[in-house]
Amino acid sequence: MAEAQGTILTDRQVEVLELREKGHTQREVADKLGTTDSNVSAIERAAESNVEKARRTLELVQTLRAPVQFTVSAGTSFDDLVTRVYAHGDEAGIKIAYCRPELYTHLYGMLEEVTNANRLERSTTIGLTKDGEVDVYADSVTSTE
Repeated sequence: MAEAQGTILTDRQVEVLELREKGHTQREVADKLGTTDSNVSAIERAAESNVEKARRTLELVQTLRAPVQFTVSAGTSFDDLVTRVYAHGDEAGIKIAYCRPELYTHLYGMLEEVTNANRLERSTTIGLTKDGEVDVYADSVTSTE
């Protein structure tokens, strides 16, 4: 079982979510845990609520750390991405902390797994901090420096 320690989920919530992710029905989970279907349902709802609160918390922190954010669509080239970072920085009065080749390398390092032939394969959110740092926010790619 995955560990709940250090998260906002309880051990029981993790156990229920893990079994449900493996395809078990609520009845099967209830039988395995020696409880009722309705209790499993309540545990699952509470876990999903906690996950949503964590998501909203992360979004808030991202906004605080990177007040300028914009999304680039799948298919965007790295050249266009770099150009857009500088344009958004200029609009916000933020001096980007990287020269063009450094920024290209920085972004590629964070987005390599969602890149093919120097184009993004997935929509990605870019954040700019007041200090000119460039962060990347995406479902499976969440890299900050």
